[in-house]
Amino acid sequence: MSFSFWEKETFIGKIDYGIVGCGIVGLNTAINLKLKKPDARVVVFERGYLPHGASTRNAGFACIGSVSELLSDVQIMGEDAVFALVERRYQGLEKLKKRCGENEIQYKGLGGFEIFGVQDELNKDKCFDAVHEFNKKLNSITKTEKTYEKLETKSPFLGMEGIHAAIKNTVEGQLDTGKMMARLLKLAKDIGVIIFFGIEVVKIENEHEPCLILADGESINMRNLILCTNGFARELMPALEVIPARNQVWVTNPLPGLKIKGSFHYLEGYYYFRNVGERLLIGGGRHLDKDGETTSEQGETEIIQNGLRHMVEQIILPRTPYQVEYKWSGIMGLGPTKKPIIKAIDERTFVAVRMGGMGVAIGSLVAEEVADLVLSHD
Repeated sequence: MSFSFWEKETFIGKIDYGIVGCGIVGLNTAINLKLKKPDARVVVFERGYLPHGASTRNAGFACIGSVSELLSDVQIMGEDAVFALVERRYQGLEKLKKRCGENEIQYKGLGGFEIFGVQDELNKDKCFDAVHEFNKKLNSITKTEKTYEKLETKSPFLGMEGIHAAIKNTVEGQLDTGKMMARLLKLAKDIGVIIFFGIEVVKIENEHEPCLILADGESINMRNLILCTNGFARELMPALEVIPARNQVWVTNPLPGLKIKGSFHYLEGYYYFRNVGERLLIGGGRHLDKDGETTSEQGETEIIQNGLRHMVEQIILPRTPYQVEYKWSGIMGLGPTKKPIIKAIDERTFVAVRMGGMGVAIGSLVAEEVADLVLSHD
């Protein structure tokens, strides 16, 4: 296929800033560039008919990090780097809420809960011991004396089998992922950002200026290119340290009287669940088959599906009839560290990828940082 004169002139010609990826980072990057350069031609390219990766397929957790996650990350990244990243997550969430509006994205500050079972006593004790010190470190970030609160009970916590303790993150919440993305799409279009769906990029070339090679053999040139495809980044730039990681997700039928209210993490976040109204959303289980779930292919597998079923039937909703009404998967971008990759490949090509499973939290800030980086080279 070849573009016509009219298509080149009207739709895909003279692009100042071309962005590959129409997720949280891509749309926010486009909005930031257009607000700072109103006369610029800002175009977003997306291969799916909706954003294809995790932005419309995540659980809608507005989280900055559980205690066990942070303890684990400190061993890899060091304490200063971890809490600097937590601060960026917190700032990113504040930017997202301010840009989109809390009501528009149905943000609810119900708190985030890390739960512990009877077989998890050692991890619980280690996490409980860290709460006081973590609260001191987070005070300057969240402006809250007790970001984390220890909760202990002799009876099952919120009716969950074998769960006897939790740590509540008081500044975390949940939002409606679909409404968040619809809001970002509207904000972008309202200020003149051009968005094309169904454009599959198979290669990036850069002889004189960045050029996208499409699946049908056509090419699109632009003055600046920003890659914001997160977990799919290595498909176009193989040298990037980004590992795709699939998460499988369920949503049940409405369950009147559901006690679960808020966002929950279990087993260092490998399982996560929340209420969506009176429905239960649950996802994760990647630890059951890390090799199999290190993939950019959407889909479901028996081992993970069985893990989700066990969590629902044996722990979260024991003796409660339910039906799974929705199943899907999403692709995260992970790496040797949870720090996002924000950098210039050359004077006209940039990347903002590897959200580490925290795109909702950190995506808006990453988008601001990469937009500033692009403008500093322009």
